Amino acid sequence: MRNARGIFFYMKNRIEEISEKRLVGKSLEMSLMENKTFELWRSFMPVRNKINGTKSDFLYSVQVFPVDYYKNFSPATNFVKWAAMEVNEANENFPEGMEMLVIPAGKYVVFEYKGLSNNREVFQYIFDKWLPNSGYQLDDRPHFEVLGEKYKNNDPESEEEIWIPVK
Repeated sequence: MRNARGIFFYMKNRIEEISEKRLVGKSLEMSLMENKTFELWRSFMPVRNKINGTKSDFLYSVQVFPVDYYKNFSPATNFVKWAAMEVNEANENFPEGMEMLVIPAGKYVVFEYKGLSNNREVFQYIFDKWLPNSGYQLDDRPHFEVLGEKYKNNDPESEEEIWIPVK
């Protein structure tokens, strides 16, 4: 696909049912207008290797939105964003300054995205075009991105998975 400015991005999707996920990391409250993502990741990345019992080296960028966030959308509405890693179920011992986030089991649409991570048109496509025509509704669970081996921050060749909760 090309966006309005002619910048290429690629997305393929699938539906996936997941069991509960346990993540350990750091969180910050923010809004789209007062985006603190850089600050969050800057504080997390130097200490991520102190997390014991991780399932992989993959990073998780998680958004926990208030109920009806998208029904009454405003870029000034606060939500909680996490920088985290998935851990084994038995892991209750995590570094000071970090917390555990449990993502409940449920159904997700997973978009395999290739392109710049700051391309807002990707989410416009998901919420304005794909979701209304999909037969699914947005569910009230955390949204997240999995930043795996092919993720390269601020690179048009970067690849990640965008997980949107649906029912």
